[in-house]
Amino acid sequence: MSGRVLSRAYFRRPTLRVARSLLGKYLVRASRSGMTAGRIIEVEAYVGPEDRASHASRGRTKRTEVMFGQPGVAYVYLIYGMYHCFNVVTERTGYPAAILVRAVEVDSNNPPALIDGPGRVSRFFQIDRTINRLDLTLGKTLWIEDRGARVAESRIAAFPRIGVDYAGAWAAKPWRLRLRSREG
Repeated sequence: MSGRVLSRAYFRRPTLRVARSLLGKYLVRASRSGMTAGRIIEVEAYVGPEDRASHASRGRTKRTEVMFGQPGVAYVYLIYGMYHCFNVVTERTGYPAAILVRAVEVDSNNPPALIDGPGRVSRFFQIDRTINRLDLTLGKTLWIEDRGARVAESRIAAFPRIGVDYAGAWAAKPWRLRLRSREG
């Protein structure tokens, strides 16, 4: 099944709004080994230079430059020297904001297989730093698509972000969003 590739205008909106709307959309990867797709079920938002949990809070650097660029572009970085994290840049050019994709469900099994954790998501989709700065709105190599499913607001749970304790009060922001199971 395929859907509509999300446009640059889609990502040019406020980050928290985009983050909520990404739940239920599909991350799609085309590679030599074929097509891989998974439904996004958890994301984490990083909003602006004042957000102490964001890489951009330390200013514009070679690493964070992509966050200040066009919305709808991939921001991929390495943590602990071994795990790649995939983000999509949001908001307007010049304003650093991005959304980390933390978990997806892949329809390879019944029930779907859960790929939980940003490092696992990147490994499963073969995402590494060569994808950094990739335009996700072109629908080539890697993109996010809308397959028409709507997610009720009541199915979205908000939690504090993970692994950013150094950010003080910013770590407690309920900017990690996860799709509740249909049963719960």
